[in-house]
Amino acid sequence: MERNVQRTGLINLVILLAIGAAGFAVARYTNSLAGMVCVLILGLGLLVAAVSWFQMRLEESERLEKLELDELLKTHSSSAMFEAKEAEVFPAQRSREQFEKFFVPVFTVLLCLVQAGGAYFLWRWLSKSTTNFQLRQPMVGISLFGLFALLLFLLGKFSATMARLEKHRLLRPGGSYLLLCAYLCFVVALGIAAVQADFPKVDLYVGYGICILLALTAVETLINLILEMYRPRVKGKIDRPLYDSRLVGLLGQPEGLITTAAQALDYQFGFKVSETEFYRLLERYLPWLLAGEFFVLILSSSVVFIDAGEQGLLERFGNPVQGRQVLGPGAHFKFPWPIDRVYRFPTEQIQSFDVGFTHDPARENDPVVLWTIPHAKEENFLVANRERSSLENTNQVTGKRTPPVSLLTVSIPVQFQITNLVAWAYNNEDAPALLQDLATREVVRYLTSVDLGEFMSHGREEAAQTLTSRIQQAADQRTLGARIVFIGLQDIHPPVKVAPDYQKVVSAIHTKQAKILAARAEDIRTNALAQAQATNILNRASADAISREIGAMAQAALFTNQLTAFEAAPEVYAKRAYLDAFTRGTANARKYVLLTTNADGVITIDLQDKIRGDILGEAGASIQPNKK
Repeated sequence: MERNVQRTGLINLVILLAIGAAGFAVARYTNSLAGMVCVLILGLGLLVAAVSWFQMRLEESERLEKLELDELLKTHSSSAMFEAKEAEVFPAQRSREQFEKFFVPVFTVLLCLVQAGGAYFLWRWLSKSTTNFQLRQPMVGISLFGLFALLLFLLGKFSATMARLEKHRLLRPGGSYLLLCAYLCFVVALGIAAVQADFPKVDLYVGYGICILLALTAVETLINLILEMYRPRVKGKIDRPLYDSRLVGLLGQPEGLITTAAQALDYQFGFKVSETEFYRLLERYLPWLLAGEFFVLILSSSVVFIDAGEQGLLERFGNPVQGRQVLGPGAHFKFPWPIDRVYRFPTEQIQSFDVGFTHDPARENDPVVLWTIPHAKEENFLVANRERSSLENTNQVTGKRTPPVSLLTVSIPVQFQITNLVAWAYNNEDAPALLQDLATREVVRYLTSVDLGEFMSHGREEAAQTLTSRIQQAADQRTLGARIVFIGLQDIHPPVKVAPDYQKVVSAIHTKQAKILAARAEDIRTNALAQAQATNILNRASADAISREIGAMAQAALFTNQLTAFEAAPEVYAKRAYLDAFTRGTANARKYVLLTTNADGVITIDLQDKIRGDILGEAGASIQPNKK
């Protein structure tokens, strides 16, 4: 191997070391998350370049050893002095073989572990560092990372071209990492520039993307290690270094895809398709075609359509556009992405969120909803309990004091509508989450201030009105720009574990209330009956009094008339009175009429009843046929 190849490999190693240290300092100084993650890729490239450069030196030593041996063989006619063992004659070759057999696999395993561990821990670090890092001096980061990208690209392009033309396989891994790190530094600079243009999360997203790339390289390294164990060994064939990543090479030299595609086409069609005029023309103008498609794609983002029932917010470089801040339904023209961006919101749609529960798709289709069966992922809330006397008496035996609160499970859907889109989008960072938190807070406050029995029975309508007013007031204080439309309090019940006992308590309360109502009904019935009987007695007494008064008055009037008649005809009046009295007196007396021919007309009256009526009746019935 020539000296300039080793020199190039050493230069790659030094450049990666210098730019890695400088990149770490710049990333720390500017607080760039993507820059910190990119430094790890530079460190991995440094390790790969160091191992490849060391392997270059071993192969160069082996080459020089063989040249010296060939010169000695030419100058000496006998080869007896070289009859020693091969390890003693070729120490450089033995060192190179031991290096490739033991050190390279161990280094590749460590490289895979570093890649996987770095991707995992950096991802967690990025997730926890989103609010702790703010960019400082972004122009310094943009300029320095841009300079790093330029230096790495120039040296990487030179190394990759030399490795391809002169077929130096050990120069390829370092060159690929140089090109990949050049592109990553350029992307980091773009991410910092996007943050400077009021896109604050672009730097974080770039860091996440590099972590994903790191994880993919770890997977590829692991697959290479597994395949290396089953790869057939062919004597005399120079193998690709185990730590040489094809993914890194592909990302560092994407033009290799065109060469690979040309070779595949040549193999499939059986002739040199890559040498045809059409293919060369396509290869020559392919970048322009891709650029044209990209331009058309960017130009198509200049027109935006807002659907019915929606409104859009137009932002230019992350700032609202004065005069066109809110876009109504229809078609609108704007500057292409990423200059102008439109965010759509359903302002006329009734939106909703849930308080106290999370939907469970496995139980949403249950035909029957019972308290004793959970039909969602529910939460428990504290609610006041004013009626403590019965509970305290119940727990008096055990000596435990009943707390003045109870647990309640609520499933409250809250429906709202956006009324002020600007306030909804800009006054708070996450308006839907904030509104849900405010609603949950007001529900908790309200439940701790009402009685359980009232809230579970007749107080739901009043509770819904009160909660609507409180949540609306809290939303107005935060200027959310939303209107609370409806709050549902239908699905309110005790926790599932105590639902059967609660049903027993409710049943006992209903039984008690039924007995109280039955006693009241009996009270009303008996009182009404006594009052009716008293009224009846009073009415009869009053009627008897009136009857007696009228009878006395009638007798008085009769006596007056009788006196006048007596004075007019005393004898006639006396006879008539006697006959009237006789008629009345003998009205119910038994009378016997005796028909005789030899008696005078004498009437005998015996007012004593000496014979019983039933005996006389039987006797009369027995002698009646004899009279005939």
